[in-house]
Amino acid sequence: MKRYLIIPMLALALSANAAMAQQTPPAGSPPPGMGGGGPGRGGSARRMAMLLQGITLTPAQQVSVDSINAAFQGRMPAFTPGTPPDSAARAQRMAIGTERDAALRAVLTPDQQRVWDTNVQTMQANMPQRP
Repeated sequence: MKRYLIIPMLALALSANAAMAQQTPPAGSPPPGMGGGGPGRGGSARRMAMLLQGITLTPAQQVSVDSINAAFQGRMPAFTPGTPPDSAARAQRMAIGTERDAALRAVLTPDQQRVWDTNVQTMQANMPQRP
């Protein structure tokens, strides 16, 4: 009798797991595969979400943000997962990132820029101090 109950329970558990995997992520979350840590693991998508927290972009602004991000992403030096970038590549990434952030901020209205600036300050305050 127990054997007959185990099979339906396993089928139910597997179907529930598959259904949960097919759910769409909440609005504002990074696309699948874009969550997590640093470069190549969604760090840039997560960072962008943090910078734009509390800011509602118009459709035109969203198009501009997407095109700016795509253009600057193409300029970033190559990154090999598992290998830290050398100091020159790190400096280049920082310079390109600073330029990208300035271009993104320029797309925003003055009210949105104030929220952006607050988000930048919050991110910097929450960054771990490196030696």
